Amino acid sequence: MNLINTRKSVAIARKGHGILKRKREVLVIEFLKLLRESKNDRAYLYNLLQQGYKTVAIASTYVGDYELERVAASIDEASPIRIILKNIMGVKVPEINIPKSSQTVLGAGYSVLSTSAAIDDVSDSFNKVTGAIIDMAKREQGLKRLVIEIDKTKRRVNALEYVVIPGLRTQAKYIAMRLDEMDRDTFSALKHVKKRLEKTKKAEAATAAS
Repeated sequence: MNLINTRKSVAIARKGHGILKRKREVLVIEFLKLLRESKNDRAYLYNLLQQGYKTVAIASTYVGDYELERVAASIDEASPIRIILKNIMGVKVPEINIPKSSQTVLGAGYSVLSTSAAIDDVSDSFNKVTGAIIDMAKREQGLKRLVIEIDKTKRRVNALEYVVIPGLRTQAKYIAMRLDEMDRDTFSALKHVKKRLEKTKKAEAATAAS
């Protein structure tokens, strides 16, 4: 029974090893995908920031720093965002979205009619910047969680491959060897008993004959 149970454990461990290896491969593929998207996000955000600061410089030339500061003071700090979790092979990856009711992330707290087009350009530029930051934050958090899960899965795969499965195989081999020894000992004992029985029979037959 120990041998049967150990061999079953080996089969289960090998099956789990295969599942974990496939999980690791899927996680790595998803990680590389998010990494490429994150690199593109960083480049896109850098360009948006450059454009945004250019619009600030242009607006400063048109309306002056005082007007820019006055409008900036009337702008809401931020609009709410919504965070949901997406499941990737058991890993909870955050999805950060802007509610449809709050598409203008910075929430203009000023009248469009009372400001110049230059200030509107500044607001539009930095609304785009905020959206890009949210997208980048979503992917950065996903990357961090995937790295942690890939590392955990890798350790489990290595533990099964180099510790658990070899240990179970060694145990099964030892049990099989001990069973073979017991079989040989039993066979030898039976042969000895058989010889003694034969000798007893011959002795009885000789006694009866005499």
